Amino acid sequence: MNGIENYIGFLIAGVILNLTPGADSIYIITRSVAQGRKAGIYSILGIGTGALLHTFFAAFGLSMILMKSAMIFNIIKYVGVAYLVYLGIKMILDKSPMFENGKNKFENPDLFKIFKQGFFTNLLNPKVAIFFLSLMPQFIKPEYVEGPIPFLILGFTFITTGTIWCLFLAYSASSMTNVLRKNDKVGKIMQKISGGIFIALGLQILLKRTN
Repeated sequence: MNGIENYIGFLIAGVILNLTPGADSIYIITRSVAQGRKAGIYSILGIGTGALLHTFFAAFGLSMILMKSAMIFNIIKYVGVAYLVYLGIKMILDKSPMFENGKNKFENPDLFKIFKQGFFTNLLNPKVAIFFLSLMPQFIKPEYVEGPIPFLILGFTFITTGTIWCLFLAYSASSMTNVLRKNDKVGKIMQKISGGIFIALGLQILLKRTN
């Protein structure tokens, strides 16, 4: 199928990656619980846009450059780690309540900021980069690896399954918003925990050896 082999295998691998808790999932859940369903959806749009760029990078040759250059790959890896740690520290140091009882703040969050953070969370996520750079070529026939079509098909497949899962997360998490917003202490604890998880993810990526 357009130079792709074992499409079902790729589909399963992509679903498993999407189901594995990571920076994207945590970001969507945090935003959905803290600021409602609309914020969760905008975070998904940002994450999806980041994944779309990963797809185009892979389709039009950047993947080959990164796979051949350890230095460039490591730069992307460390930038991603730094961004995760930055988000985590920012959440821990933020003294404002995670769940605002004021109606206006809940109904009118900064959607562009949410979109932008979701975008960079995905774009600089080494787990997604590794998936596109190392796993995708394994499902493309060697004679088609230099063409963009197989990468685009696989990339859009990954984005589609990922978006379905992310929408489920956003809708599920946002359903808890009204209950959690009534307890400010719970909100502050969740904010600190979420920040700690972001930092832990960044450090885990930094310390984990990438083959």
